[in-house]
Amino acid sequence: QVHLVESGGGLVQSGGSLRLSCEYSGLDINGLILVGWYRQAPGKECELVAATSMRSNSSTIEEVVKGRFAISRDNDKNVVFLQMTRLKAEDTAMYYCRAGGGLISTMPACHGGDDGWGRGTQVTVSS
Repeated sequence: QVHLVESGGGLVQSGGSLRLSCEYSGLDINGLILVGWYRQAPGKECELVAATSMRSNSSTIEEVVKGRFAISRDNDKNVVFLQMTRLKAEDTAMYYCRAGGGLISTMPACHGGDDGWGRGTQVTVSS
């Protein structure tokens, strides 16, 4: 079964950097599979911020974080990273990684802990 575990969240000052990790197992990386990073802040919807194709190695960064966030992976260690720089207070949220054949950009709520989702890691950016 697919298993995803996020780590690397924490408290960081505005303008700082943070690197999130998503360790995965049970993924068919040679198939049509996407791994994405979602985030959700209290009172807001769940939104996709970055995604990568495990087969093509292509990636997508959403406009709201473009130029500051980057997604990458280490296939030997089965880890997908989210590199975050120049963090802002509005980046404060619970961050989740998700794997699937297709990733919708927004949804009312992230489904942390459900099939294909990690449990999440909290990122808090102080002003």
